[in-house]
Amino acid sequence: MNREHTLVALGTILTKEIRRFTRIWVQTLLPPAITMCLYFIIFGSLVGSRIGVMGGFDYMQYIVPGLIMMAVITNSYANVVSSFYSAKFQRNIEELLVSPVPNSIILTGYVLGGVVRGLLVGIIVTAISLLFTKLHLHHAFIIIYTVLMTAVLFSLGGFINAVYAKSFDDISIIPTFVLTPLTYLGGVFYSIDMLSPFWQGVSLFNPIVYMVNAFRYGVLGVSDVNIWLSLGMITGLSVILFAVALRLLERGTGIRE
Repeated sequence: MNREHTLVALGTILTKEIRRFTRIWVQTLLPPAITMCLYFIIFGSLVGSRIGVMGGFDYMQYIVPGLIMMAVITNSYANVVSSFYSAKFQRNIEELLVSPVPNSIILTGYVLGGVVRGLLVGIIVTAISLLFTKLHLHHAFIIIYTVLMTAVLFSLGGFINAVYAKSFDDISIIPTFVLTPLTYLGGVFYSIDMLSPFWQGVSLFNPIVYMVNAFRYGVLGVSDVNIWLSLGMITGLSVILFAVALRLLERGTGIRE
C-alpha cells in the first residue's frame, strides 16, 4: 500500500472506533461523568473538608489531577479491549487481517480510538472538576504529553488483553483485579509521602504512581517522584507494549488459533 492508501485505512479504522463509542455515549461517556461527580462530592467536598491541605493545596485541588488520570486510564483501556474482542468474537477482524492494510496501521487505528475516548472523557471530567475547584496550569507540555502517552499505554494494554481473551469474562478480569487496585493505590487520593518508608518503596513499583504524579506536576507543580523518571517510564512502557502488541498481531495470537 502507498502512503495515501495507508492514511485512508488508518482514518477508516479510527472513524469506525470513534463512531462506535459516540453512538452509545450513554454507556461510554455519561457513566464516567456521573462517577467522577460522586468522587468530587464525597472525597473532595465531604472528606476533603476534614482533611484540609495536602501537598500545599486544598484536598479537592490535590485529587483532581489523579481523578482525571483515572478516567483517562480506565476509558482508553476499556475502549480497545471491548472493541477488539468484539471484532474477534464476530469474526470480522479476519477480514481486516487478510486485507493489504499493514498490521501496524491496524494496531495504531485501534489504539488511537482508545486515545480519543480517553481524552474526551478526560476533558469532560476536567470540565466537571471546574464546578468544584480551580485548576492551575504549571507546565502545559507535561500535561499534554503525560495524558497522551498514558492513554496510548493503556490502549495498548487493552489491546493485549483482548488478544488473549477467550470470553467476555476475560476482558473484565484485568480491569477488576489489576487495573482498579493499582489505580486506587497509585496516589490518586493521597501523597505516597504519607506512607511508611516500606510502603513508599512498594508504591514505587506501581507504574500508575508515576503517571498520576507526572500529571499532577503538570497541573499543580508538585510530585512525589522524579518527573523525568515518570515521563521516561511512561514512554518506555508504551514502546514495549506497542512492540509486544504488534508481535502478537503479526503472529495471529488469539485470532488464528
